[in-house]
Amino acid sequence: MKIKSSQELVKEALENIETLDAKKVKLLIKDEKCDLLDIRDIRELWKEGTVKNSKHIPRGMLEFWLDPKSNYYKEGKFNEQKKIILFCALGFRSALATKTLVDMGFKNVAHVNGGFKALKEEGLEVIEKEKK
Repeated sequence: MKIKSSQELVKEALENIETLDAKKVKLLIKDEKCDLLDIRDIRELWKEGTVKNSKHIPRGMLEFWLDPKSNYYKEGKFNEQKKIILFCALGFRSALATKTLVDMGFKNVAHVNGGFKALKEEGLEVIEKEKK
């Protein structure tokens, strides 16, 4: 049996989604034209913090929290009039997650090349994520 590698899946996703660099994301945030979704695991947020004003949807729950027909649906996670920009640690999971949102029918979505690391290096404010 031949299975696709994670690298192949990411490569295919990148061919079908919009990728933004951290500098462009910073401008979109400044102009209030996007909502940032941090899809990293909650333990990553506790350890490293997250970008100020980003929303958290763990990668494993993304499809369920954004599907109005799901029992796990979370209304109001983002403003549908703005671009939805996903990020993870480095950009691999967010590429796959963005492709999933495109497959679900979301139109105005993108992901951050370089992920959280690139956003921090671009100077976006990082805040601590409190444990609940």
